[in-house]
Amino acid sequence: MHRLLTLVPIAAMVASCGMVNDQNASPTQSALPTVSADDRLAAMVPGDIRQDGRIVIGQDQTNPPTEFVENGQVLGMDVDLGRAVGRKLGLEAQFENSTFDAIIPGVKAGRFEAAMSSFTINPERLTEVDMVSYLSAGISGAVLKGNPDKLTLDTLCGRIVAVQKGTLVVEDMAVRSDRCKSAGQPEIDVRQYQNQTDVNLALTAKRAHVMFADSPVVDYAIKQTNDTLEHMGHVYDTAPYGLVLPKGKGEYAKAIQGALQALMDDGTYQRILAKWGVRGAIPRSEVNPG
Repeated sequence: MHRLLTLVPIAAMVASCGMVNDQNASPTQSALPTVSADDRLAAMVPGDIRQDGRIVIGQDQTNPPTEFVENGQVLGMDVDLGRAVGRKLGLEAQFENSTFDAIIPGVKAGRFEAAMSSFTINPERLTEVDMVSYLSAGISGAVLKGNPDKLTLDTLCGRIVAVQKGTLVVEDMAVRSDRCKSAGQPEIDVRQYQNQTDVNLALTAKRAHVMFADSPVVDYAIKQTNDTLEHMGHVYDTAPYGLVLPKGKGEYAKAIQGALQALMDDGTYQRILAKWGVRGAIPRSEVNPG
C-alpha cells in the first residue's frame, strides 16, 4: 500500500508463495530494543519446534503495515513483533509467504509452526487452531478523497466493493448484500482479490467505489497514497488479532502468550506499534479469548 507507482511491483514480488529474504533487518530495526531469551518460556516450547532453533511463521505478505515486502525484504509490525517473540523464546523467526486463505490450513498441516498475518480471533477459527491475542482492530472502509459517491455503510447496494479473498470482510459484505436484495435493491458487487495490494489498486485505479480491510491496513494505505484516499465512516466490528498456532501442542500457546506479555510489560510491544503507526494496543495477551 505504497504510492500507486509502487503498488504493482510489490504485488508482483509477493504473488507467489515461498521464502523471502529476511537476513537483513529493516533500516529502522536498530531503533527497537534488544530482546533477550527467557529460559522458562523457552522450555515450554515443544521439542520438535525448538530442535532447529527457529520458528516458521506463515504470512500473507501483501498487507502493509503489518506484513509486506520491500526491496526483497519482509517488513511490518507483525514481522517485528514475530521476530521479538521468537527471540524471547530463544528462536529465530523465519517468515514464509502464502496466500491468506491457505495459511490456517498450512498451520494445521504442519507447514507452518505459527502464523501471524492479521488474523481476527473468532469462534470458527478457534475450532481449528489456537490463537493468542496481541492487538485490537476492526473493519474500515476507504474511498477516494472527497468521497465522490457520498457512500456510507448503508448505501453500498449496487456499488463495486473491493476486498481481499478469505478475510472476514467477505462474509460481512455478503450479509450486507443479502440485505440489499431483501429490500428490493441491487446486490453489492463484491470483487475479491488474492492480495491486499490489488484491493488497494482497484480503488486507486477507480475500478471499485470503495475498499474494505482491517483498520491498520486502511490507515496505512491512506497515509502511503498521500491522502488521495480517505476513511469512509468509522471502524466497526472491533475484535482482537491472534497469533495462530496448531492445537494439541502442550504448553506452546502458553509460551507464546508469555512472550507477548513480556514484550507488552517491558515496552517493546508499544515501540513496535509506534514504529508502524498502528493503533489498537492491548494491555494483556490471552490464549483463545472468548
